[in-house]
Amino acid sequence: QVQLVESGGGAVQAGGSLRLSCAASGRTFSMYAMAWFRQAPGKEREFVAGIGWSDGSAYYADSIKGRFTISRDDGKNTLYLQMNSLKSEDTAVYYCAQASAAWTPRPHNFIWGQGTQVTVSS
Repeated sequence: QVQLVESGGGAVQAGGSLRLSCAASGRTFSMYAMAWFRQAPGKEREFVAGIGWSDGSAYYADSIKGRFTISRDDGKNTLYLQMNSLKSEDTAVYYCAQASAAWTPRPHNFIWGQGTQVTVSS
């Protein structure tokens, strides 16, 4: 059974930084593309960043490009999201997601974590 457990969320002032982590278990982590999504109050869940399963190629939403960095440590079965220069509009619940199928470069179907709250005050 796949489990994705996020941590590292919290409250921070605008301009600050946070690092989210996602500990994965239940499947061979290195075989699956991973991603971060977020959902702000009253809005739909949106893609934030993704990373491939092998070469670690990363891709980002335009709204966070240059401020956030996604990375993975296959030895620790952990996904990360380093968030710098945070803005109030980054306030949301952040979800870790693992591709449903292995070896999928840009997946559309995911398994989800429970989410972690990030609150940025201006």
